Amino acid sequence: MDNTSSPIVETQETDSQSEIPQLNPEAKVQGKPDSYSMMEPKMRRIYGEFYREIYFTENKVLDTKTQELISIAASLVAKCQGCLEGHMKKALSVGATPEEISETISIAAAINAAAIIDMTDVTAANLHLNHFPSQGPRFMVKQNEKS
Repeated sequence: MDNTSSPIVETQETDSQSEIPQLNPEAKVQGKPDSYSMMEPKMRRIYGEFYREIYFTENKVLDTKTQELISIAASLVAKCQGCLEGHMKKALSVGATPEEISETISIAAAINAAAIIDMTDVTAANLHLNHFPSQGPRFMVKQNEKS
């Protein structure tokens, strides 16, 4: 996310606590509490430091576009709408193509689908279920479907 859409964009200096992240500067939505309103200032500060270290440090290993594409996938899997919108804007602003974003979304969908399969495999094993026994590779390709 860029500085205008990152969850914590400013800090305030006080005698007792330095660098306490401010609440999301976006306007309140019809009585909705400010973002981070349930997080005590100390924890907001720690989260803000962590966030800035990942996305804004000069020592990062991944380039910004790669970070943002990963963040889009993670936001989708985590079901974080605000995260998704912020990272999508940033990815587009640093040159991510529609094709790169589409592939990122597809990867996130595949991982989410795999998580469902994994959970049902564990449940099947725990409950000794085997509704549709399979033989051979997990992904069978019919002869006429090969390219």
